[in-house]
Amino acid sequence: MSQRTVQSYKVLVGLEIHVQLATRTKMFTAAPNGAMNFGAEPNSLVDELVLGLPGTLPVMNKKAVEYSIMVGLALGCTIASHTKWDRKSYYYPDLPKNYQISQYDLPLCSLGSFRLETEQGPKMIRIRRAHLEEDAGKLLHEAPGGHPIQHSIVDLNRAGTPLLEIVTEPDFSSPREVVLFAQELQKVVQFLGVSEGQMQMGHMRFEPNINVHMTDESGKVHKTAITEIKNLNSFSVLERATAFEIQRQLREWVDTGSLGKKSTYGWDESTESTFHQRDKEEAHDYRYFPDPDLAPVEVDDAWLAQLKSQVGEMPALRRQRYVEALGLSPADAGTLAGDRASGDYYEHAIKAGGDPRRVCNLILSHGRRLCNEKGCTLSELGILPERVAEIARLIDSNQVAPSAVGAIFDKLMEEDAPAEDIAKALGLIQQSDTAAIDAAIDAVIARNPPPLADFKAGKQQALGALVGMVMKSGKGLNPKMVQERLRSKLS
Repeated sequence: MSQRTVQSYKVLVGLEIHVQLATRTKMFTAAPNGAMNFGAEPNSLVDELVLGLPGTLPVMNKKAVEYSIMVGLALGCTIASHTKWDRKSYYYPDLPKNYQISQYDLPLCSLGSFRLETEQGPKMIRIRRAHLEEDAGKLLHEAPGGHPIQHSIVDLNRAGTPLLEIVTEPDFSSPREVVLFAQELQKVVQFLGVSEGQMQMGHMRFEPNINVHMTDESGKVHKTAITEIKNLNSFSVLERATAFEIQRQLREWVDTGSLGKKSTYGWDESTESTFHQRDKEEAHDYRYFPDPDLAPVEVDDAWLAQLKSQVGEMPALRRQRYVEALGLSPADAGTLAGDRASGDYYEHAIKAGGDPRRVCNLILSHGRRLCNEKGCTLSELGILPERVAEIARLIDSNQVAPSAVGAIFDKLMEEDAPAEDIAKALGLIQQSDTAAIDAAIDAVIARNPPPLADFKAGKQQALGALVGMVMKSGKGLNPKMVQERLRSKLS
């Protein structure tokens, strides 16, 4: 059989994202949340309900619902005024009660859209739904220490963790777009404080749903079956697995004519390839029905308004404003806008009167230096944002040289005082009195005829030498004014 020919093809990728929420306790029980106790002794974060023992009853975690609504609002979703809980029946060794409490036909959040900035320009990504459920446990296939074992063992610490599942429409047309959205979503959940978003800890897991529409030489379109790649937990793997699966589907049709079956795939890092796990289940296979032990959730206008007030400006919009309105570079704007605490700190400093670009430079240079030394965040340093604004004004008014700012920041780590007082105590206030500067210049010129002759002969570097001599001769002179006055005199 001759191989088929692909004249052109279109990639369609939708994403399912599982986000573990950073609540203190699990979704339906007071057992400690596994997402917030990563690395705990296996099976130490369990109780009777997690174990599925008879007679136990679930109690909804209100904070998890609020966190989910905040994410839905950030993604432009409609928030359901009435929703319910459903039992999703399936057997896994890491789900002792043999069903998962989830949401089926009435998701908490639905019909959203998110503006994604891509290399080709902005693109709207439609959000189909975001529903809340409980996570399952984890199967381990080797003993602690990496020793081989004969049977799989179960760790139920993760079982019952509040899990927000976000489902997009198939609006991504390349692996790169998929990763850009995943990165933006990580910023959103971290910005809102609803999840730590650390993928190596399992806080976020990505499952791309991929199919390809291929046009052959006759113009006929062939559509491959959708495959879902399960549980990808790094941006690099997400991009590579998506790219591989696109090419695998293309190769399979060209070589065999098969469009495949709707199925679930895994990712093998050792071979950097996807592999078939099982054919895909349909909704009826799970035998959904309303959970009889949990009351429906009613979201009234007052509750929704309260949560909207906590969402605020999202990282992408804040980043755009920093570039367009405040004149920051895209890289600097991204750094400040990506972390809510840093962005808020920056906002307070410029509201206190600091020039936006000057404050940005101070935070990203000296602020970040101190954070690295102390192993803390900007908001934990103990330096008030108002002090950063004061330092910015001292520089812009030529009272303090930029090279002297580090000493002021270091002193502010020891004591809180107005930046000008600290600069004076450290002898860093620059002398801007023109009479004193002119006197120092006249004395240097009189004592140093060779550099003067060199400058008059056209050697511009001689000006720097003269400035250096003037600065040495007088303590704390303003170098900018020295250069201006010296150039004026020599002209």
